[in-house]
Amino acid sequence: MKTTTLVAASAGTILTGFLAYAVYFDYKRHSDAEFRRNLKRENRRLARAVREESAAQGARQIAEIKQAIQDAKEEGFPTDPDDKEQYFMGQIAKGEQLAAEGSSNFEAALSFYKALKVYPQPKDLIAIYDTTVPKDVLEILAEMVGQDTSLQLGSFTGGSAAGSSSGGRTTTGWNKRSKNRHSHLNHQSTNLPTGLG
Repeated sequence: MKTTTLVAASAGTILTGFLAYAVYFDYKRHSDAEFRRNLKRENRRLARAVREESAAQGARQIAEIKQAIQDAKEEGFPTDPDDKEQYFMGQIAKGEQLAAEGSSNFEAALSFYKALKVYPQPKDLIAIYDTTVPKDVLEILAEMVGQDTSLQLGSFTGGSAAGSSSGGRTTTGWNKRSKNRHSHLNHQSTNLPTGLG
């Protein structure tokens, strides 16, 4: 027997077996009420497991965010205008680099958060972040801002009704992003206002 004939026969047998199983499964699904109930039960169980895992992951992330904010506050922030400016530029550069690498969105968001803490007009910086920071990093940053009750944002509304609310604060407008956004702050780093103080 030729090799090609053997391969074709094997492939045909496998395909026939797969089709037979698909037909049998469809027949059981349509005709056997107990089979349908078991499928629905299994689907509900899987959906519940996914919801529980998602909730647990969200709770873990909130705990990590709260701890990171607390650690940043304990480290302290500069108070001298020149030190603030240097700290701000360093944190922005670090955040840009981490966001560009894409490997540590949490650390990138933390760097942008630290820069936000020393910036005299946080609302203005948030508007820049909203147009330049990658979405994954921005969502984490929005949670950080939402968890920090000491951050003075005034009446920032961000222009969108969909937002993230946590810790009694609303960070509106951070989760909906327009399609024409830059992927990194590198494009606007030179346009960031300086003279912090």
